[in-house]
Amino acid sequence: MSNLQFDPEVSRQIESVYTTPDVIEQRRVVRTALALRPGDRVLDVGVGPGLLAAEMAAEVGPEGRVCGIDISDSMLAIAATRAKVPDGPTLELELAAAGRIPHGAESFDVVVSTQVFEYLDDVPGALNEIRRVLRPAGRVVLLDTDWGSIVWRSTDDARMGRILTAFEEHLEDPHLPRTLGDSLTKAGFTVTHQQVVPMLNTGYDARTYSAGLIDIVEAFVPGRAKVTEPEATAWADDLRSLADSYFFSLNRYLFVASAL
Repeated sequence: MSNLQFDPEVSRQIESVYTTPDVIEQRRVVRTALALRPGDRVLDVGVGPGLLAAEMAAEVGPEGRVCGIDISDSMLAIAATRAKVPDGPTLELELAAAGRIPHGAESFDVVVSTQVFEYLDDVPGALNEIRRVLRPAGRVVLLDTDWGSIVWRSTDDARMGRILTAFEEHLEDPHLPRTLGDSLTKAGFTVTHQQVVPMLNTGYDARTYSAGLIDIVEAFVPGRAKVTEPEATAWADDLRSLADSYFFSLNRYLFVASAL
């Protein structure tokens, strides 16, 4: 499980990052892959601040159902502020982990999980749980990052390497997408679609995904991989000072699969 603690401060930081145009576009791509219909029953594993869940509720309409689980009380508290959805079902939110979903067999038409499986220490167990709660021929949509794809300009490449190595400690598997297709197949799913979802930020702008990520990384890495607090601060200041020369790119990977 993640070393990154989703306490109230981190949860608010993540909510802010999730409201940037980069992540709004990511959610649009995910919703297109979900292809929700009125009346669908949907489970969001790792519901986070509830932004995707609220958007899905508007799509399934009042006859549909949207449930969300998360291991963070702070995230669920933020999601609860979005629970009432005009012309949609009220979000059903519960404290629970991906490996123990508190719903019965064949409860859902669709399960979605974004930026969650790279934090899990038992991916096969979580996939088995998702398969259990999906109806026959139900579908799952997963989105995760391969942190080996990151390109982040810095004036000190050696320091950047140490910072990124330290930040990978917040994940169980920073390269999960490379094996996720095989894991889905072994769990009894048929993979029907795979897609890269790139993020690109050029020119420093505080209202981007990577600008928000700087704050999260700066707070997390001191004391890891021999990174000191002054070094982390210098790294963050360096990136912000690049202004128009700032460059960030990262690939996320989307998988759509159906239950046999």
